[in-house]
Amino acid sequence: MDVTEHELADPWEGLLVAPAHGRDVGVLVLAGSSGRIERERARILAQQGVTALAIRWFGGPGQSPGICEVPLETFTSAVDVLQRGGARRIGILGVSKGAEAALLTAVHDPRVDTVVALSPTSRVWCNVGPGRDGAHHPYRSSWTWQGRPLPFVPMDDSWTSPKPDGGPVAIRSWYELSERTFAHLLPPAEIPVEAARADLLLIAGGDDAMWPSLPFAEQLAERRRSAGATVRLIARDDAGHRPRLPGESPASASPHFQYGGTPEADALLGKAAWPHVLDAFADGSPPVLTG
Repeated sequence: MDVTEHELADPWEGLLVAPAHGRDVGVLVLAGSSGRIERERARILAQQGVTALAIRWFGGPGQSPGICEVPLETFTSAVDVLQRGGARRIGILGVSKGAEAALLTAVHDPRVDTVVALSPTSRVWCNVGPGRDGAHHPYRSSWTWQGRPLPFVPMDDSWTSPKPDGGPVAIRSWYELSERTFAHLLPPAEIPVEAARADLLLIAGGDDAMWPSLPFAEQLAERRRSAGATVRLIARDDAGHRPRLPGESPASASPHFQYGGTPEADALLGKAAWPHVLDAFADGSPPVLTG
């Protein structure tokens, strides 16, 4: 399929990839804590007939250098761009912290029709990296809405790495410890996906070594089911934090973090989820998961 590409510099850096003959579906594509513009993922989606907008949502000019009190208006402004381009159906695809942002945006912006959340969380977490003031601590919320920080769960800094040799670290247990330590802060920090009108597709691996995305996804799904809202959960027990969609390059190894899974399992999870991703963006809501 022929597509056109436009580099964007304002109000954020990004790439807009659209089918040459136009399409009614627009999808915002969000990376996680890498901060990159997900160019390859946007191009793959555009090849399937949707207009894809991948943006840098932190770390760019005029933005917070870390994931610290990032305005959710960053993402609603991207919805504005997609709508001005002719999109009548709006989707957001995010991974990890980008999935956290996608879910929260759908809660606050009723224009969002579908969210595809890869390796999601069910609650708001604290900042990852510094805010505009350059400070990492004390912990602050990752997000704001209308200028007000959202309730969040901080990290328990008593956690120590299980690998003292300085190699890549699995930090899932840090999140699990923080949940136990700050159990009293969990309820106000929960992402109220039951209040979102958007359809929801969750994709998670049981071997995620960054955070417990499959238990998080199961919590999100249960919240949706309890409210009678649509949800679909695609999972694979041996996949990790970085599912790969068909056509994407293998994820590169990190010198800092273990992500869990294997390249084969991560690709198989992405392959299993891909038809549901396309259905969610093209034809409306995914079916409710039962059983």
